[in-house]
This record gives sequence, structure tokens and C-alpha cells, in this order.
Amino acid sequence: MWELESHLQHYAWGSETAIPDFLGRSSDGEPWAEAWFGAHPLAPSILATGQPLDAAISADPRRMLGDGVSRAFGDRLPYLLKVIAPERPLSLQVHPDREHAAESFAAETAAGLPLDSPLRNYRDDNHKPEMLVALTLFTALCGFRTPRRAAAILEGLGTDLTDRLHHLLLTSPTAHGMRAAFRTLVSASMRPGTEAVAEVVEACRVRYEAGNSPSPRIDHTVLLLAEHHPGDPGVVAALLLNPVTLQPGEAMFVPAGTLHAYLQGVGLEIMAASDNVLRAGLTPKKVDADEMLQCVSVAAAPPLRVAPEHQNETTVAYYAPVDDFELSLTHLADPPGTFRGQHLIPGTGPRTLLGLDGEMLVQTDAGRHVLTAGKSLFVPASAGSLRAGGAGRFVQASVP
Repeated sequence: MWELESHLQHYAWGSETAIPDFLGRSSDGEPWAEAWFGAHPLAPSILATGQPLDAAISADPRRMLGDGVSRAFGDRLPYLLKVIAPERPLSLQVHPDREHAAESFAAETAAGLPLDSPLRNYRDDNHKPEMLVALTLFTALCGFRTPRRAAAILEGLGTDLTDRLHHLLLTSPTAHGMRAAFRTLVSASMRPGTEAVAEVVEACRVRYEAGNSPSPRIDHTVLLLAEHHPGDPGVVAALLLNPVTLQPGEAMFVPAGTLHAYLQGVGLEIMAASDNVLRAGLTPKKVDADEMLQCVSVAAAPPLRVAPEHQNETTVAYYAPVDDFELSLTHLADPPGTFRGQHLIPGTGPRTLLGLDGEMLVQTDAGRHVLTAGKSLFVPASAGSLRAGGAGRFVQASVP
């Protein structure tokens, strides 16, 4: 087992305190948005030896990953674990499926675009389905409503823009109508101006304060988004989407192609090892709505909540419908001061452990480590079975 040092991402929407507190570090006044625990080549975690995790895997893939993972995914760790702490809303975004990502990455590479080029949309050739498990109350937007429900929310706002969207959805209450409405808002050739967006925001404010909104929650979300991204058409797009609130321990799966935006909270993200993000708005970063429209699914669907399933008396698993990753949560409650290490932790292959709270001893036949809040370990496939003892909680990212 190796201790891991996370790779930190200081995006503007991050909290100044949540991740430093979790990692046991001092806040520096900068926003700490994400802590990455993984081997993505753009931001790999660092072993205690000073070696990046991706380099360590490349040097001995059979030992680190095991034959099965290497055959399925090549000589790379197929998942990426993150702690994410949005204090302000993230961008309105989708992630491509594997085929589209591979084709587009190859095209951008053939065009001679460096990996760090601001003209690139694709940083790798992989898809990026993801699952979020809330550590605190966590709010988001995820997936499109039914056209009829979205039309009911638009009805009565009385602006030119919302009247046009309402007419589209009434005359075509189908996925085609929803795609047309969304395209009206975000495509480069049709996106509304800042004044039109401001009119919608004001109409939502009036309706919300009057107490006669068909969805006070989404009107409040529009006001929140407008506060941080005034004039952005993505603010209006929120009226077409499902609002989501996750309580601590609840989880949501986001398939490739699903439009979403995380709003506020602290959570764990487990995803396929990719950094491919296509943005439609609500961000100062690159927006390529036309490319995003090639990948987005407008099918009406509720957010995909994932209920944890018991694996044994100490561990529950959040099963996502993909082969790239699995996330489990172990809760130990041994008597104070005891580290018997007799609890078998389900799973095989390369594992990443992250302590959430308490103090626990984790061990294999090859060694042992104490795991506390914010500390992370990489357990290679060759380590075999894993046992733990103590009192506290940790998560384990692994391959199904």
C-alpha cells in the first residue's frame, strides 16, 4: 500500500474551507474546488515516494492493476475519485460517450492541437460517466423535465423568450421540442442576449416573491444562477431541468450525455478516468454549445438515484451501471483503542481508500497503514485481500 497525496484544483467556484478542513490543512484564502485521488495524466496523485501514480502504474501494470483490469482498460487505472466542494454553481455541462470521445480526441490530436490548448474540447479519448455521493446537503440540476412539465413552469412568465419556449414545447411535447427549446437558448446562432435573460430572471423573481410559482424551487435556482452568471442563457435553461437535493449519504449517477450542473455542497465523485467536459454556459471557461449539442440527451428522465446495498456487516456499495468503477463505504465501530483488523473489506483489483473520519487500521499480507480523515491509500491488485479495524468511516474506489 502507498499513501497518496491528492492533486488539488483551485477553480473559482470552490469553497475556501471545505476541502482544507477535510484534508486537515490550513486555508489560504483561495477557492479549493476539487481534490483528485487517481492516475489521470493531467493531474495524477503523488505516492509517498514522490512518484506520480500514473508513472508507477506504467512501470509495473500487471502488479498494480492485475491482469483482468489491464485486459479490459489497458495499462491505466480506469477510475478517478474526487472530493468536490462547490460553493457557487458549476458550469452547465455534459460528458461525451466513449465512441464520440475517442473520435473527437483523435481528430483534435491529428489537427496538431496540444493537450493544453485552449482550443481543445477533448483532453483524452475516454467517456466520463460519474456518480456523486453527498457528504453534506448537496444541490444540483440534472436531466431534462418532461416537455409538458417544463411548459407548465414557463407558462405565465410573460416574456418574449419564455413565450417562444412555451410555444415550442406545447406544439411539440416531445424530445424534438425539448431539443429545439434548449438549442434556442444555447446555440451560438440563436442564444438570447443579456436583456432577454434579465427579463426572465425578473419574471421569476416576481413570481417567486408573490408565492404563486408552480415550482418555487426552480425559480429560486434561477435567481441563484443569475446572481453568479448574470445574462447567461444557461440561467434560463434551468427552467427545463430537474432540481436535485441529496442528503448526506445519498447518491446520484450521471450517465454520459446527461446535462447537469452542481450547485452547492460537499461530495465524493467517482467517475471514469477522464477530463472531457463540454460546457453550454454558466462558466468563464470555454463554451462550445454546438459541440455539446452533438452529445446531449434531451430525453425526459428523473435523476438516477443510487441506493446503497449491503455487502457485509460493515460495508455498503453504490453500484453504478458501468464497468469502470465501483464505490463502497465502510463504517467501523470497534471498541475505542482497538485495531483488531478482522473486518474483511470486499473488493479486488486496484483500490483507492479515502478516510472520512475516525481512526482505522487497514492491512494486507504485505503491510498496514493507519487511515484517518483526508488520508488516502492506493492498494495494488497484487496486495490481495484487505482487512480493517478501528472506529470511523472510509470509502473505497475499485473496479467491479
